[in-house]
Amino acid sequence: EIKHGRVAMMAALGGVVQHFVKFPSFDAVPTGLSAVSTAPGTYGFVALFLAAGALELGPWSENPSKEPGNFGDPVGLNQYTEEFRQRELNNGRFAMFAA
Repeated sequence: EIKHGRVAMMAALGGVVQHFVKFPSFDAVPTGLSAVSTAPGTYGFVALFLAAGALELGPWSENPSKEPGNFGDPVGLNQYTEEFRQRELNNGRFAMFAA
């Protein structure tokens, strides 16, 4: 549930941001799902797919000694408390409806 919530939060944010932010040299790419079938958009999709796969297999792999989704505090902000985890879980549940 936590992993799906995190993906849904990024999808909900990406659904809004894609209409306002364009990367350089991607100006001709249309917004929405048609971006995947347009030439520069296809290259961006492949790059994001490979980067996500590398992160899933490397630094974001699960640790059997921790509960699922617990990556600790990688930035060192001391914000990874039980209250923060509950907020993240609730926001992820809401984002699953939004996405």
